This record gives sequence, structure tokens and C-alpha cells, in this order.
Amino acid sequence: MASCVFYSFFIPIYILILFFTIVIDYIAGIWIEQSQGRNRKMALIMSLVANIGVLSVFKYYNFFIDNFNSVLFKISPENLLPHWDIILPIGLSFHTFQAMSYTIEVYRGNQKAERHFGIYSLYVMFYPQLVAGPIERPQNVIHQFYEKHEFNYELAKSGLRLMLWGMFKKVVIADRLSLFVNKVYGNPTDYQGLPLIIATLFFTFQIYCDFSGYSDIAIGSARVMGFDLMKNFDRPYFSKNISEFWRRWHISLSTWFRDYLYIPLGGNRVGKYRRYFNLFFVFMMSGLWHGASWHFVIWGALHGIYLIFGQITKSAQDKVLSILPSAFLRDLVNTTITFILVAFAWIFFAAHSNADSIYVVKNILKSSTHTLSQVIDMIGLNDLYIIIVSMLIMEFVQWQQRGRSIAKWFEAKPKWQRWGAYYLVLFLILCFGVYNNSQFIYFQF
Repeated sequence: MASCVFYSFFIPIYILILFFTIVIDYIAGIWIEQSQGRNRKMALIMSLVANIGVLSVFKYYNFFIDNFNSVLFKISPENLLPHWDIILPIGLSFHTFQAMSYTIEVYRGNQKAERHFGIYSLYVMFYPQLVAGPIERPQNVIHQFYEKHEFNYELAKSGLRLMLWGMFKKVVIADRLSLFVNKVYGNPTDYQGLPLIIATLFFTFQIYCDFSGYSDIAIGSARVMGFDLMKNFDRPYFSKNISEFWRRWHISLSTWFRDYLYIPLGGNRVGKYRRYFNLFFVFMMSGLWHGASWHFVIWGALHGIYLIFGQITKSAQDKVLSILPSAFLRDLVNTTITFILVAFAWIFFAAHSNADSIYVVKNILKSSTHTLSQVIDMIGLNDLYIIIVSMLIMEFVQWQQRGRSIAKWFEAKPKWQRWGAYYLVLFLILCFGVYNNSQFIYFQF
């Protein structure tokens, strides 16, 4: 009931969409478990069609209509199909994929069908991760709803600390970076060169701090109540190749596509060219999942191309890098190249349209319309100082995470240092946070 109230703060009537898919999947799960052969498959198909159908109608109807109309206009411009002017239900892609993972796991025999309707509803609607993940699996969370959760001081402290850190990344770093990003990417044709480079670099960190900040708050709020949600980010910009990046970025989504699309398509068990097709197709679908627009599809396709190119040229890359005298230098080069490739792909994510993204790509390396001092004036010197200091704090914490648990490292510190750090982060949030009703970027998905 609390999750229903939480979701209803957006658009109350949209809770009926959730109820529809919950009822369908609840029935389908029991039907799958009790049936054999063709009936099991039919129950699974019913569930998938219902979930994908709801997602297609609300998220992709206008996308398909626009593309269809662009063809129809050349044939019969007076008979164009109408647009559907409707707000996308918040978190639709996330809870749809979570619901689909349940029926697929029941079909595979990895999860028993849930008979308790309230427990199954809570699996789909659990409010900490309802609107933007992590996209959970039934094996990880359903059993937790049956367990008695006494108040645990250590879990509550750990959860609140993670929520505090997530809020710092969101309102101090991400939302402050967004001020300049929105200015440039809101009207990209007014700029070329340096402003586009800096705005793209800012967005690269903005989207990380925004989304990982939300994940920290979601995981932390669940932990306060005694629930354990899966890790969703693991310092992705320290990755040494694109494959590693996707093992560290939005882990719940990348593993979802791996387990429920890439592996069923054949995964690595097929021939070389079929494997390349599988990779490219999965990342195209990942792009489409993120947004009903071609620039999101291009973003996904770029990552697919990166992965395929990396596999084709791996031996050549190793040969070239072997010239470098140390493993540290090789790792540094690999990490830098990976970061640049990822940042370039974010152009298609940050842009508001395909035309804007193409403009940025064409003009980002041209002679700048603004000098460095003019760009600093656009950002604001005080804002720039806050961005630099807060990002240095974040990178210091992430550097301390390498190869060990940051929580254990932090707990080993004297009490005055720990509480000093809590108050410092809280002070930074209260004094330097940006409070302009800026929603989390991934809420639109």
C-alpha cells in the first residue's frame, strides 16, 4: 500500500497500468508452473505480450507513428496517422523488465510461482527501486519479503550513509553540471568547439552522478529497512575497455539483456559473425529501451560497434600496447581511450534530437565560438570551483574503493573522522546543492 501511495504521487490513474500487468503476470506465473509443454509456453507468451504491449503503446507508439508517417507523407500526405499526446508513465521500462524477469525465471524453473498476490505485487512495486531500478530478479528479493526484518543499527547506518552519498552526487555534482549542459545542449547550434567539448565532458559525469546517485539512494533506503538490492554501478569510468564498462555501468540492465536476450540468441556459442550480429542487435535494443528516438538507437549501436571492433582488433591492440614499458601505462592508455569513446557516445544521449546530435558531432572539434575565459564566465567561476572540489571528493572516494570494500575501510577510521565526513557531506549538500526541481535523468525511461 505504501508503494501504491508512493507511485500515485506522479499520476494516480497510472497505477491501473501497474495493476494490469501485475494481475497478468501473477496468473501467468502460476499457469506456467502448473502446465506442461505448449501451455507453459503460451502462458509465458501471454505475459511477455502484455508487458511489451503496454511498453510499446505508452513509450513507442509515437515513435513508430512518426516513422510510419514520414513514409506515408510521400504517398498520401492527407492521411497521416494521429499522434498520441500522453505523458509516459514514470519508471515504465524498469518495472516492465522486472516483471518480465519473473515469468521468464518461473518458465526456466529457477523461481517458484508466487502464490501470495500481495508479495508478488510488492516485488514489482517495491518503492525504493520502482521508478529507476535496480532491475531486480525474483530470486534475490521475493524471499526477503517473507523474512522478518528487525531494526538493525548497522544496516540503518550503512543505508543512510549510502543515501547521503547518493544525494551528494545528485544535487551537488549532477545538478550543478546540468546548469551548463542544459544551456549548451538546449541550443547546440549556438556553439561549436570548446563549449561543446566541455558540455559533453560535463554530461559524461552528470549522467553518472545522477543515475548512480539515484541507485545509491534506492539501495540505501531499502537497506535501512533491512532489504538487500543488487549493486548497479562499480566505478565504470575506470574501465579499460567497453566490455568492462558494461560490466560496471547499469549492471542490472546489462545483465538483464545478457541473460534474457543475448544468451537466448546464441551468445558466444555461435559463429563469429552471428556473435557480432547478436552483440549489435542487443545494443540496438538497449538504445531503444532508453528512449523512443533514433539518437538513442544510435547511442546503443555505437556501443555495439565499439564492442565488435574491440574483439576484431584485440590482438593488434595488445601488440601496439606491448610497446609501453609498464602495465600502469597500458592501463592508463586503455582507460583513457575507453573514457573518450564512452563520452563521445553520450553526445547522442545528451542531445534532444537526432539533428542536434549530428550537429554536435560535426562541430565539436571545429574552431571555438568562445574563448576559455568566456566559457568559464558561462559556467560561473563559483560554480566551477564547486564542481572541481566536489568531483575531486568523489574521485578520492572512488579511488579508495579499488579492490576493497569502501564501507570496511571507512568503518576502520576513528569515530571523529567518520562523523566529520558525514557532517562535511551534509554541509556540502545543504550549502552547495542545486534545488531547482531537477528530476533524475532516468525517470524519463
